[in-house]
Amino acid sequence: MSDKPEDVRGDIDPTASPIDQFAAAQHSRRNIMKWGSLLSAMSMTGVLAACGNDDDPLPTPTPSPTPTPTPAASVQVSSFGLAVLPDTQFYSRYATEGTGNQFKRLYGSEPYLAQTQWLAKNAAALKIPFVIHVGDVVDQVGVEEQWKVADTAMKVLEDAKLPYSVVAGNHDVRSDAGYDSARPDVGTDADRNLADEPYLKWFPTERAARQKTFGGRHRSGFHEYHTFEAEGQKFLVLAMSWRTSKAGIIWAQNVLNANPTLPCILVNHELLGIANDAVSPLEGDYGKMLWENLIRTNDQIFMTLNGHIHGSSRLTKKNDFGNDVLEMVVDYQMAYQGGNGLMRFYEFDLTNNKIHALSFSPWVPQKPKDTLNAFDQAMLTEDNHQFTVSMNFAERFKRFAPTFKAAAASNLSLTAATTKMIMDGFTAVPVPPAAPAASAEDYVKIAGTTAHWRFYGGTNGAAVPVGQVIADASGGNNPLKRAALNVPATNTAQASDLTWSDDHHYLSAAPGSVVFSNTSNAPRLSYFLTDVAAQMNDDAFEQGYTIEAFVKIAKDWTATNNAWMNVMTRGGRRDAIPGWSGSYGDSPPIQFAVSNLREIQWEVPSFTAAGPVRSRTAWSGEIIVDRWMHLAFVNDPVAKTITMYIEGAPVLRNAVDAVGLPNNGLPWVVGAGASNLASPGGGFLGAIGEIRIVPKPLLPAQWLTARAPK
Repeated sequence: MSDKPEDVRGDIDPTASPIDQFAAAQHSRRNIMKWGSLLSAMSMTGVLAACGNDDDPLPTPTPSPTPTPTPAASVQVSSFGLAVLPDTQFYSRYATEGTGNQFKRLYGSEPYLAQTQWLAKNAAALKIPFVIHVGDVVDQVGVEEQWKVADTAMKVLEDAKLPYSVVAGNHDVRSDAGYDSARPDVGTDADRNLADEPYLKWFPTERAARQKTFGGRHRSGFHEYHTFEAEGQKFLVLAMSWRTSKAGIIWAQNVLNANPTLPCILVNHELLGIANDAVSPLEGDYGKMLWENLIRTNDQIFMTLNGHIHGSSRLTKKNDFGNDVLEMVVDYQMAYQGGNGLMRFYEFDLTNNKIHALSFSPWVPQKPKDTLNAFDQAMLTEDNHQFTVSMNFAERFKRFAPTFKAAAASNLSLTAATTKMIMDGFTAVPVPPAAPAASAEDYVKIAGTTAHWRFYGGTNGAAVPVGQVIADASGGNNPLKRAALNVPATNTAQASDLTWSDDHHYLSAAPGSVVFSNTSNAPRLSYFLTDVAAQMNDDAFEQGYTIEAFVKIAKDWTATNNAWMNVMTRGGRRDAIPGWSGSYGDSPPIQFAVSNLREIQWEVPSFTAAGPVRSRTAWSGEIIVDRWMHLAFVNDPVAKTITMYIEGAPVLRNAVDAVGLPNNGLPWVVGAGASNLASPGGGFLGAIGEIRIVPKPLLPAQWLTARAPK
């Protein structure tokens, strides 16, 4: 098989999930990974991005504040609002003409534009003097159509005279280099061809200077600062793009030195991360560098904001002056529909010394009611999305701004007003309770199932014996068997590289799983495969299919050791398929894999398109490690679509013009790739609980996550 050396996301033909499948999703449960995972889709992917540092120990955070009730709407206060636009990359990508503007086609509107239009309309009522964009404006830096979408959305703010700051995220620059403390300027503003950076074309200094709040930019054009006034007080926003150079940090320090009395909000694309539990804060190397070199020694910086890491979390730290610095990360791109229009609003209540945070979507209430499903949440109410933090502003700022004080109370609660604006007239689709299985047989059986493999039965922690058979629970004749350790001949695997586990997804009726300890780029490989005479080796699935799996990626996954690892493949090469014309012909004809960006890949040849046979691919976003997820791939033979679902939610990047699967008569392989059965590779690292293959499309109520009829 081919170990693909780079992300090939731009080579696919993405399209929206069919609307009828979206409607069917209302019968499923809410994504337990919430919006931090999927969505790695939704991974939706506490989430840590691939460029974060999984090895950093968890900090000891200040305990999360207890959520407080919405401030009384009848009591006047002195307060103002601050709006934050988290990563908009998928809004820009899938609102282009090249993707058929899937948002407008399905809903008559699009999320990025809905966000800025809502802000322009309501900024005065909510006393919003400024808007912050945390970066990843687009998804693919070289695609001009995506920049046009972003340009149109942000121009709405400009036309409304609503000032904003913007920074370049890693997707907005030509070089997406990770932070290396040994080479701190690699991939930074000091390491770019400024004449060849689209961000500087679409958001040049001249455009930023039209904001009435604009103070200046770094000579590279990638960092900027603004000052805005609210409630008679001035604030500084220091907005720094992806990978700041040493010179960029010196510039930031000079800005602070030139504005010594202003409380500062520091904006970066990356700063604070999120641990694997989707809630706890996690400090990575780059964030620690910014803390050491800029934040802790500047008392003015009382708050930081960043995106990049999927989900929401916060951490309070003490600076060198013994004062609190509130660090917050918010990014919903891996939620349903690429973020579903979710954004963040902060009310700074100067009267009561509180910061109230809301996470909501102005787009969801705009959607036609017949398109709504259980993933369409207009307001997120979990503790990490909606919270209140105490901050005595005058006390916190007295060292550098001794005259800071609240203005006379003149407005009612902006938090209450925002909630009313979003929720009035909106009725969410009820979320059916997710019910764990009462027994190992408490799931929906489907007549005609091709194969159903349930990976349990041994002693927890014990090795799965070589030759162990995983029965076909559907009653068919398609069992799996653990392969010999000497295939390929260079294999260094041990019997203990496959072990039984009692761990399983909470909605799986199978009370266990098998843990795989493989690497994708080295000869260490343990896997299962069907018999050469198995009936399913010849199935073409001409009536479509539903393939489900319960999968958990190991917490020690790395792109270096595990990129393009396979959950399941079908033996053989795709270039052996008659009429094949496409890239990566030495890859298996069916590939259920995990990319170098930790995305789920479902790739199969198309048999229905006019002309040559080419691959059709559905992609997730970045997936959380060490977290169980239910995956489903549904091929509708009438619509000729393949829709990937993660934890019940359809992902954005699905496939069209495809029916069935190639039937080359070769075995199916679980835990490895096998374009050459004599020399498999791409071994899986993690756990697999169940895999079921059904030769027709199923609705969520028929999936393994549903309980057996009473």
